[in-house]
Amino acid sequence: MSSLLSEFNPASSPPGPPDRWWGIPLLRAMYRDYLGFVTGLQRSHGDVAAMRVGFERAWDLFHPDDVRAALVDNAARLVRWERGVEVFSQTFGQGLLVAEGETWKRQRRMLAPGFLPKRVEGYATLMVSAAREALDAVLPAGADEAVRPMEALFNALTMDVIMRTLFSSRAPALAAAAADATQVLSRAAMQEMFWPASLPGWLPLPHIRTKRRALAVLNGLIGDQIAARRAAPDAAAEDLLAMLLSVRDEDGAGLAPAELHDQCMVMFQAGHETSATALLWWSWLIATHPEAVARAREEVDGVLQGRDPGAADAPALPYLAATLKEAMRLYPPIGALMTRRVAAPFTLAGRTVPAGTLLRITPWTIQRDARWFPQPEAFLPERFLGDGPATAPRSAWMPFGVGPRVCIGQHFAMLEMTLVAALLLQRCTLHALPGEPAPQPRQYVTLRPIAPLRLRLRRRGR
Repeated sequence: MSSLLSEFNPASSPPGPPDRWWGIPLLRAMYRDYLGFVTGLQRSHGDVAAMRVGFERAWDLFHPDDVRAALVDNAARLVRWERGVEVFSQTFGQGLLVAEGETWKRQRRMLAPGFLPKRVEGYATLMVSAAREALDAVLPAGADEAVRPMEALFNALTMDVIMRTLFSSRAPALAAAAADATQVLSRAAMQEMFWPASLPGWLPLPHIRTKRRALAVLNGLIGDQIAARRAAPDAAAEDLLAMLLSVRDEDGAGLAPAELHDQCMVMFQAGHETSATALLWWSWLIATHPEAVARAREEVDGVLQGRDPGAADAPALPYLAATLKEAMRLYPPIGALMTRRVAAPFTLAGRTVPAGTLLRITPWTIQRDARWFPQPEAFLPERFLGDGPATAPRSAWMPFGVGPRVCIGQHFAMLEMTLVAALLLQRCTLHALPGEPAPQPRQYVTLRPIAPLRLRLRRRGR
């Protein structure tokens, strides 16, 4: 650690907040309101802000060009933040989200063909079927309207999608328990990021027991699904589990049992939670922007003519896609990317970044910068028509990440969200409840409202 401190040169360090008491007050402020704290850093110190907490020195990057220089041009000089990896590996093992180096490269090579757009389009029917059944449950025959917590609706819907596409399975009770377990683990992970180490899982403390039960639910579900498929192989299966069982590396080796389990865990948890979060915030924006929803509904009605949407319809719904992209700009599902550690020095923004420095990137702040997005607080989907915002650098919008570790499932997520949104607008209107305040975001692993978001859903034509 002393070598890291010796490399630090205050004269060349970016500006930043004072580090009194070894930065502990800064850490407390980050924990209380991470998004507000980071936004304040940019406002006070500019596009690169430096701070120290304990022995750690970190730079926050707020300019898209600097983000790209770090995550793309100098990706080989960065590794994942060790504490982040430690926390996430408790859930994801050594799956694609956590793995580093040659292990990550091997996994990415093996899995990438399964997420090509053509392959993903084959899941459209399953996505639509899950959405149709979820909306039928919300507004059953004879019901014209209902008030529902939207988080529960989209969690259940996207969990059903991942159960069908990953395992060709329908188990509503298990899916509901898995969705709840995912939320428990998300909250626990964000809390543990601020601890120097995780407590042993066997300790009889209430929050540890809750986390242990949540992990047991997910591990049990995934283990049972894999065991059932191995016991009764299905040569005709075209789901993601079949893909995982069939992939081979250059030497002809498939995924080891632990690797198979870890990849399923990544797809199962990350594959539903980010889509559910994006749809949750989109539903609030749609409910409170009648001009935008009228234009999106007119587009949907004109293209679909009353039938269910399919994969081939997605390119014909550019304004609907723009509403989703603008929702992810204002409320990025991953509001803060996993921190990177600088393994070898490089030049950034005219300064040398010392080895050992932590780099933090917060899409929430970057995507609300008026330099790239005029009227940054406004919901303006037309920004994303055509080639996207003309004033924005390439990495100003990054809900799926930037660089080699960009989300492998981004095509899956965009297709799923587009089909779900189209079906919902075709069937329902969404309305905010009078007197209820606007939802306030809090950064967990994903960006979630502090209090449940409830909306009124009315059947079209009522």
